[in-house]
Order: sequence, then C-alpha cells, then structure tokens
Amino acid sequence: MSPERRRRTVEDVRRRLGPAKVSERRACQVLGQSRATQRYVKCPPADEAKLLSEMRQIAARRPRFGSPRIHDALVKKGWKVNHKRVERLWREEGMQVPKKQCKRRRLACGGSENSCVRHRPLRRNHVWSYDFVEDRTEKNRKLRMLVVIDEFTRENLAIEVAWSFRSQQVIEVLQYLFAVRGAPEHLRSDNGPEFVARAVTRWLHRAGVKTLFIAKGSPWENGYVESFNSRFRDELLDRELFVGLEDARWVVDRWRLDYNHQRPHSSLGYQTPAAFAARHGESPVATRCCSSVRPAVSLQNSSDPMNPDPLIQTGR
Repeated sequence: MSPERRRRTVEDVRRRLGPAKVSERRACQVLGQSRATQRYVKCPPADEAKLLSEMRQIAARRPRFGSPRIHDALVKKGWKVNHKRVERLWREEGMQVPKKQCKRRRLACGGSENSCVRHRPLRRNHVWSYDFVEDRTEKNRKLRMLVVIDEFTRENLAIEVAWSFRSQQVIEVLQYLFAVRGAPEHLRSDNGPEFVARAVTRWLHRAGVKTLFIAKGSPWENGYVESFNSRFRDELLDRELFVGLEDARWVVDRWRLDYNHQRPHSSLGYQTPAAFAARHGESPVATRCCSSVRPAVSLQNSSDPMNPDPLIQTGR
C-alpha cells in the first residue's frame, strides 16, 4: 500500500470513529503508519504544471506511448527530469495506456478526399469554406445568409445577408474578399446550385483557387463551417427577431465583429480569431474590413464588445 493510501486510511478511520475518540497518534500506531509520513505535505516544484502540460501534449500526439517513451521525448526536448518523477506524475494523472482500444474511423461512409478530415487547413488562407444559413423575418419572409470562414484561423470573413442569392452575387462577395484579404488556395463547399454553377467554378479557376466539393449528403465533411453555423444560430439567430433586411444586416455585422475580436474560441486555446490570426502574420485591420460587400464604416470602427442585448442597449 502506498503512503498516500495509508494517509487516506488513517483519515478515514478517524472520521468514522470520531476524531475526539481516536487520536492521530493512536490511529497511526494501530495501522503501522509513521506520523512523519502522515503529516507530510507535498511541495510540488514550480515547473510541475508546465511539465504536466508537456506530457499531455506528447501523449495526445502519441497515445500509445508509455512513461519511458514520454520521458525520452521530454529529455530530447531539453527537459532535465528524472524518469521516476515522470512515472509518478504519469501514474497520479491516470495517463496509463489502455490495453483495449476502440478503432477510429478516419473517413465516414460516403466520404471523400475533399472532407475536412482528409484535407485539413495548415496555414492562413490555405482553406476557406462557405455555406448558406437561413432564417425568417418577423413577417415570416425567408432570409439567406452567405457565410465565409478561414478554417485555419477560424475567422468569419463575411456574412452577406439577402433575400436570395444567385451565382453572380456569390462571385461579388468572393471578389471583394479576395481583393481585401487575398485569395485562398482552396475553397470548400457543398454541392449547392450557387456553388457548383459554371460561372462560379470558372471564375474561381481563373482566380487560381481550387474547389473542394464535399460528398453529397455529407455535411459533416464541411465540419468547420457547420460548427460555425451552429454557434451562429445558437448565439444570434435563435435570440433575435429581425424586422427586415437592413435590420438583419446591422445585427449580423455587429455580431460578426464581436465573434472575431471579442469572443474566445476554445479550439484556438481560448484566443479570439483575430488575435490568433495576428500571431500568424495576419493584420487585425484586414480582418476588420472584411465585414461585407456593403461597407459599413461606423460599424467597422467600433471596438466595443457586443452588449448582451444590443438592440435595447443602443436604443433601437
């Protein structure tokens, strides 16, 4: 039995019998526990948290590595750490390698080489994705919103709101974004008629952008933009009732700026997309100006975080 388990046993016996009836000295004597060991208080080194974080990162990359290989990897990275310390932390954190594994499916049924699993973004402007989101106004008229994101930085480059979209309108949105931010290497989308139209595909070919059409009926292959759409609907569309087109454009543009510059993103280590892009060579000014094909100077110059209820707070 380890010293830690002995300590817990002594504490458990005293708690059950009553601390007033059984002293620590008596409990240690009966259970054969040293009083010095019982009263020992751990003093973890200052670099313990950093070491654990490094161990978890290595274990995430190499899930079948045990503590000896983790120790070897730490030494190669410049850590001066004893193998017994690594083994102790490994055991305390429950990081033992399980004998039984669950097989992982890399490509779902009906998958393709253009899915976000097989073709991952590696850098800024490597892969963009776009999709349509629908909502309705107060009078039950349908609104369509064209969403464009950078999959690597998770930035929302544009949300264009209109009653309907044709291929020429999609080209105009992309043309504006390419002029402001630069063209991506790949553009991922589903097989919607606005995306597979000849006018759009020809224009993208002339711009030097390769298209990545996902398999039909497989929205999970466009996972980055689908994840964004769920956040967009949960945090805004399900909470706002739009009076009309201009009202929807104003609210959506304001939310987009808040998403890029104020809202932390869990996949980016709780950084904002704009801050993450700035660390990877992207100017925050470029992100701020890509709000829409329709310039909105007063909105783009606003740096205040979004209020919980902006329509009430601003007196609309």
